[in-house]
Amino acid sequence: MSEVVVPPCRGKNEPQLPACGLLLVNPAEARQATQISSQEGWSRHFLFHSNLYLAQSPPRFWAGPAMGAPMAVICLEKLIALGAKRIIVCGWCGSLLPDLGLGELVLPTWAISEEGTSAHYPLAGRSESSPKLRKSLKDFFADKGQEPWEGPVWTTDALYRETREKVVRYGAEGILAVDMESSALMQVAAFRQVELAVVMMVSDLLWQEPWRPAFQSKEFRRRSQGLVEDLLRWIGELALA
Repeated sequence: MSEVVVPPCRGKNEPQLPACGLLLVNPAEARQATQISSQEGWSRHFLFHSNLYLAQSPPRFWAGPAMGAPMAVICLEKLIALGAKRIIVCGWCGSLLPDLGLGELVLPTWAISEEGTSAHYPLAGRSESSPKLRKSLKDFFADKGQEPWEGPVWTTDALYRETREKVVRYGAEGILAVDMESSALMQVAAFRQVELAVVMMVSDLLWQEPWRPAFQSKEFRRRSQGLVEDLLRWIGELALA
């Protein structure tokens, strides 16, 4: 394997992270997490154009926003270099199936990659999310009376090139949803040998004509905010497990 020019590393005065934390994809959720962590006394640290907050008791962190595969991977690489070993990613996705409705949760198992980042992390075979972390997430949501969907997703860099033909074809193949980060994050986690799982809330219905987004509705925002609050608490429990 060729030597890289810029290896990810922990720099001077950068924090040592606990093993367990949360990576938030979207700016809205990052703003909410900032408010919560500021009120609870989490310490703030530098992370490119994102946030990095660290709590000591129980030890955990969250980072974000990190939208799109390149930025998400840059943040993930840094988090791993700082000590992260179990990462939960939280974001949104577009449903490809009529049975998968707005506000429902998806736990990706693997992803079709139509982004340009994961190819730079060559591995044999298909990268998947951590079965152990996925089970922990499923158990957590089951305790709350929720049953997330679990299966493959489609990851793309080209938000405005999600064609009707692909939506129909991938949906017919059993692909649940589309996002912009999962395939790259799974690939990097496998490459770096850390545990990573993704939970996404359905924000829009791509199978419907015309396209039906819900991410600006009050009800969707309420659900999304509730998910972030739940995950920030839960990663504390996960850190102590």
